[in-house]
Amino acid sequence: MEAVLKNDLPDRFGSMLVKEMRQNMRRGSFVIPFLAVHALAIAAVIVEFQTGATEGFAEMVGMMNILLLGSSGPLWLAITIVCVVVMPLGGLVLMGQELDEGNHELLLLTKLSRWKVVRGKFFSLWSLCVLTLFSLLPYVLVRYQIGGIELVRDLACTLTVLGLSGVVCAGAIGASSFQGLGARMAVMVLFLGSTLASGGIALAACGAQTKGAGVFWHLNAFAATLCFIMMGLGLARSRLRLVIHAYEVKPSFMVVGLLFFTPFVVGMTTAMTAGFAGLVGLVGMGLVAVYADVTPKAPAWVKAPQANVPGGATPPSQPAVAQGTVLTQGTPPAPAQVVNPPVAAPEKPEAPPG
Repeated sequence: MEAVLKNDLPDRFGSMLVKEMRQNMRRGSFVIPFLAVHALAIAAVIVEFQTGATEGFAEMVGMMNILLLGSSGPLWLAITIVCVVVMPLGGLVLMGQELDEGNHELLLLTKLSRWKVVRGKFFSLWSLCVLTLFSLLPYVLVRYQIGGIELVRDLACTLTVLGLSGVVCAGAIGASSFQGLGARMAVMVLFLGSTLASGGIALAACGAQTKGAGVFWHLNAFAATLCFIMMGLGLARSRLRLVIHAYEVKPSFMVVGLLFFTPFVVGMTTAMTAGFAGLVGLVGMGLVAVYADVTPKAPAWVKAPQANVPGGATPPSQPAVAQGTVLTQGTPPAPAQVVNPPVAAPEKPEAPPG
């Protein structure tokens, strides 16, 4: 507890997440909009009290129903604009800071992998959206004084805002890895269009079969949320590649292609499962996005080839250098001089006595 109070965030959350959270929460760009959001929420509650606005009728009360948010009063509309549009779209500059300045190369020289870098960016941005959402929930409870407010509906709206904010945060981080404002906006539009088309096909078909937001509805909604979070993060991860081999397709092009073909795959799986399990296509495309950027590696049982050294397994020995010989750069060492040991002179025989 003492470490938490001293460092405001423990390091066990991951170095990248702690770095981003400490920077974001100390900036004035977070504090001032945070106070402005609460002022906007208070104004929305006052409007509901003055007009006596109640929640409209909705047939599918479940997660990821965008129409549910629009018919739930001014407060939920304000929460949606702030937590789903304004705050997540701030992520359009996150990856650009690392790539333009070359910081990603320094990060990848450490123990941080590409997934950890992207994941830290995502959780730092999404956690700010979640923090803002939960700080606004007391205003939702105040609305119960008006009447006509349903607990299940507000819970569905909360889950919808959580899911949509996560998807938009991931898409914004993926789009921010491209250079130029036009490229980022084009990728973001493609990402949101693929999300709306794929999720809409799966949820609309499931709702038509179950006549309500039941178990299959929420399974499809959760699968759509997880699928496009993985696609957004996979797109950002693919842009952090330092080296692309000649036999590899550029990974970012593969993920962009997945965004284009995902609605068709989800539509086929939805039709093949009679409208119930479009989640099969969503889960499959999410897994493809995760593994689309894996560099081929040899299996663990394959042994490395032996070194091809001419003349045998051991390199030839170098000529010995006499002690005290000074070598200069560019001159080969002179052959060592062999010094014969001194030979003792033969003894003279003694002269015989005379």
